Amino acid sequence: MYIGEQIINPTSERLRLSTQLGVADVVLDTRPNTQLEGADGNWDAGKVAAYRAWIEGFGLQVECMSLDLGSFLLDTIYDRERACRRAAKLRADIRAAAEGGLGMLKYNLQMVGITRTGRRLGRGGVLESVFRAADYSPEADRAYSYWGVGHPGGGAGADIAVNAVGTAEAVGQVVAEDIPGVTAVQAWSALEQLVEAIVPPAEQAGLRLAAHPQDPAFPKGGLNGVEHVVGSIEGMERYLDLAPESRAHGINFCQGTVAEMSPDPSAYVGEAIRRIGGRDRIYMVHFRNIKGAYCDFSECFPDEGDVDMAAAVRAYRQVGYCGILCPDHVPASDLDPARERFFAFSLGYTKGLLHAA
Repeated sequence: MYIGEQIINPTSERLRLSTQLGVADVVLDTRPNTQLEGADGNWDAGKVAAYRAWIEGFGLQVECMSLDLGSFLLDTIYDRERACRRAAKLRADIRAAAEGGLGMLKYNLQMVGITRTGRRLGRGGVLESVFRAADYSPEADRAYSYWGVGHPGGGAGADIAVNAVGTAEAVGQVVAEDIPGVTAVQAWSALEQLVEAIVPPAEQAGLRLAAHPQDPAFPKGGLNGVEHVVGSIEGMERYLDLAPESRAHGINFCQGTVAEMSPDPSAYVGEAIRRIGGRDRIYMVHFRNIKGAYCDFSECFPDEGDVDMAAAVRAYRQVGYCGILCPDHVPASDLDPARERFFAFSLGYTKGLLHAA
């Protein structure tokens, strides 16, 4: 295992900082990815290769980039014609990614935003992003959720969350009240169509795909009419079983999201690592922690949450995982508006755990 960073639309200065912090591998989120597109609106292999070469010029390797699903999942339910057009683009983008020298793409199974309901004070006055199902309202959803590449509270390269809704940076994610709803049956149908669209071309191209589970796990019966069916270990396993033999089909194991799925987050993370990692389907890790548990949590620094992070590292090793660990979702502060120092702290903490293990 090794440390890495996940960076949104990196600048030269940000890439230099990653190198200086001891990072050798990066995961890049450039959605909506217009800089990679050719005249036809699809990714251009030459532009992908040039972007990869630019990153490598800083002494970094591109571990993975983000595939933009747009509103494909919702469109399979509410706009079939647009879903068909998006499927064609996704297939073309996957082929171009492989031709441009990438080995893995990650994507997010969100249909609505990454739902949050507020913020609260954390260590030293930082602001922690909060989800409490009991406090949910459409107004809180608009104000505090993550939308695509927008982060709550803003920061360099990210809008305040409410300003990202409806923009290209929201990458097709919507507020739950703006759609008629998504039942479990509809959700699984949409996910089946997604796998049918993207896994075969990835297999043919020799590319791995890493799916981020739905964040957060919603209460039983859904929230505001929307079901999160990939919000449990069983949901992740069922999603993998849509293409059980495919080496192209794996999980972006967001440890924080997995912790949010259970009243006992630390034990649940360990079980999930054993079950998903035991299938050799953990393709990358978002290494983060939470305070609290299912339907009532906040996002904190990695050293202070309710997940035993050292035990998690040991569990990854026990299942043979040897990939990247990326810090994710640190708190916000006016003292570190771009979160660079907070991510640097998280990197150092993670590297220390790897040495200790």
